[in-house]
Amino acid sequence: MIQAFGLTSNSRKALPPAVDDVSFEARAGRVTVLLGASGAGKTTVLRLLLELEQGRGLAYFRGRPLHRIAHPSREVGVLLGDVPGHPARTVRGHLRMLCAAAGVPARRADEVLEVVGLVSLRDERLGTLSRGMDRRLGLACALLADPHTLVLDDPAAGLSGRESRWLYGMLRAHADQGGTVLTTTADPKEAARTADRVVTLDRGILVADQEAADFGRTRLRPRVAVRSPHAARLATLLTREARAAQRSVEVVQEDGNRLSVYGSSCAHVGETAFKHNVLVHQLADETGDMGPGAGVAAPRRTRSDAMRGVSEQADAADQAGEGSPSLEPSANVAVRTGPERTGVPGDTCVVNAADAVNSARGAGLAVGMLEPGGDARPTPSAPYRSAEESPYATVGASEGDLRSDVASSSSAGSAAGARRSRSAVAEPGTRSTASALTDPGSRSTRSAEPSAPEGSAVAALTVRTDPSTDGPRPPEAVDVAHRADHTAHADRTDHTDRTDDTDRTDQAAPDARSAAPGGPLAPLMPPARRSGRRSAARPFDTLPGLPPPISVRSAPSPLRPLRYELRRATGISTGFLTAAAVLAVSALTAVLLARVGHTPRARLLAAWPAELPLPPAALGAGLLGALAFGDEFRHPALAADRGTVPRRLGVLTAKLLVAALTALALAFLTVGCDAEALYLVYGQEVARVPADWLALGASWFGLVVGCAWTGVLAAGVFRSTTAGLAAVVAMPVVVLPVVQKIAEGSSVRTAAGISVRLRELLLVQWPFGGDRYVAAAARVIVQPVGGAMALSLAALMCAYLITTVRSRVR
Repeated sequence: MIQAFGLTSNSRKALPPAVDDVSFEARAGRVTVLLGASGAGKTTVLRLLLELEQGRGLAYFRGRPLHRIAHPSREVGVLLGDVPGHPARTVRGHLRMLCAAAGVPARRADEVLEVVGLVSLRDERLGTLSRGMDRRLGLACALLADPHTLVLDDPAAGLSGRESRWLYGMLRAHADQGGTVLTTTADPKEAARTADRVVTLDRGILVADQEAADFGRTRLRPRVAVRSPHAARLATLLTREARAAQRSVEVVQEDGNRLSVYGSSCAHVGETAFKHNVLVHQLADETGDMGPGAGVAAPRRTRSDAMRGVSEQADAADQAGEGSPSLEPSANVAVRTGPERTGVPGDTCVVNAADAVNSARGAGLAVGMLEPGGDARPTPSAPYRSAEESPYATVGASEGDLRSDVASSSSAGSAAGARRSRSAVAEPGTRSTASALTDPGSRSTRSAEPSAPEGSAVAALTVRTDPSTDGPRPPEAVDVAHRADHTAHADRTDHTDRTDDTDRTDQAAPDARSAAPGGPLAPLMPPARRSGRRSAARPFDTLPGLPPPISVRSAPSPLRPLRYELRRATGISTGFLTAAAVLAVSALTAVLLARVGHTPRARLLAAWPAELPLPPAALGAGLLGALAFGDEFRHPALAADRGTVPRRLGVLTAKLLVAALTALALAFLTVGCDAEALYLVYGQEVARVPADWLALGASWFGLVVGCAWTGVLAAGVFRSTTAGLAAVVAMPVVVLPVVQKIAEGSSVRTAAGISVRLRELLLVQWPFGGDRYVAAAARVIVQPVGGAMALSLAALMCAYLITTVRSRVR
């Protein structure tokens, strides 16, 4: 189960946040779909859920946040985009590498390949897979650790109908087994067909959270698609016949010669066209999309909107000094008379909001308000004789305003309001929705009577005339921002009451009756108002605090880092091709140096000309070391959902160990191949081994391993293979001259006898003649090349540790 509370992304500069106060649930055993057009914030919501983007909010996976789960891959399977694997790696090799990272047996790769139907393509390269096969591989990667929850971002994008049906069938099977599935899509028909619950987003705001059946009834509506060169004439004929027959038919003329006819059938439209000799090119039944707001009374007010509205309300109260906000007489309201059950707009007329309220009260109708959060309050009509008896008639304004409105609702005012809203109450079986046409973000500048505050309950109202409505239901809990609005109203009302003793005396009894326990205002009044005391806090002090920040954390370390690194290095042919090229170049260079002559035998076996800063073997080892981290950043298979490589000491240790083993093997093979080539070309004399082979061998292996480690650390610090290779070349070119200049200076003391003094310090005997090895290592380090290598490795190691600590602190 996934629970999201108040997910809000960080806004940049003056732009609003991409996602603002989104809360929803995705239950186990069900498929939940986030629906929205491009830019609605679907991917941002997923990234906030998975802690991949900074913002605010709470996200729980079966009651735990993601960073509190020990092994996230075993709880949540993620697919965001394409599979970021190396294009030269095989499908089976890629899954086996991820098995080592997730800590599952390697045979699990073959199992998921059989589940997703990729057994026949297990030896194919990732770069040769089609779109559908890549999606299958991505689903296999998500299912590798057998997670309970699947989070997929638009998984069916670019797939054929057959592939889409297969994919959603797999997701349905996972949900039927008790798992949780959360996906995104931009197609409402696909959402209604595949989901159990649909969460609709529009410009970063949650506008609907519905069951699939309710979503299909309110968002999708059958229609007849017509194409005709005489579209305008056909539309006029259909409208005229519907009016004559008193049928509810809506004809929408779209671009070109296309018509969309709602409330009719292909047979009726075809008969009308045939009867009037209208040429028709297309006549087909379709399912029309009514838009993200279909079936929703008003957009839900978010936390930022509530804070902005309360702040503006407090500013207006400070400037005015008295008076409570009420409904502005000139506020226009759009009354739609279409069938609300299907969410389709019908005939629309513009009336006055206050007159609509008065007319509804005069006709004996119940008036229900909308909560500031956007959910429609129940509006029973039959049980109440007048609006004064309804507990929902006092939501929008202060008590005195509403009582005065009820008292002043005379028969003349009711008749005037009824004339203006005739279309809204013409038929007793219809239900009309009235919503304010004024811009919710603007503030009225009228001074005679203040306008309704932004986000207040009087901004929208619902008039019910259905006599079959059930009895009254208890009012729901009032939103905290709504309570803040009433707190501001109470403050200003108290200020006016203190300056006018007569008004305070006249309203004392009604206030007591209304605020008494069980009265209509009791559940709506702030606690301080119920007790008769004036609230001392400002309105925005009563708003809830912001949700906690969401921090972006690096991906966890592989559970088996050494096994992962071995499979990563051997899974592609780059390492083998590099080693083969190094051996060939080194042998050819050794033969050429022997032919020219004047080259020491040690340099001859290493194929190291004096004109080059490093021998081919050292450069090859440095390149392989740089590829160890460079490929991770270029193809982040280890952190596919995060796009970055975890800076963990376990990963670094595994890479250094594998790089050292590769460098040792490359150094040994290089010397052997060079000696064999010299023996074949020039004989035994040139290929003879030097007398001091032990010290020379130690220096040679140290140089190659040092170059490999330099490439690994530099690529890890600078996140680039090129930067790692550049650091390897910079060591003899930049660092070595500096070390040589320092070594050329005069010195009055030497470090002779250091091994003896170390033995005296440790008070133990060196095992197996270890003092000789310590002395040999010291001699290697004090050489200019060894000193430059040690200095470079120390600097890069410090830089890597600093960046690791810095990322964790962030």
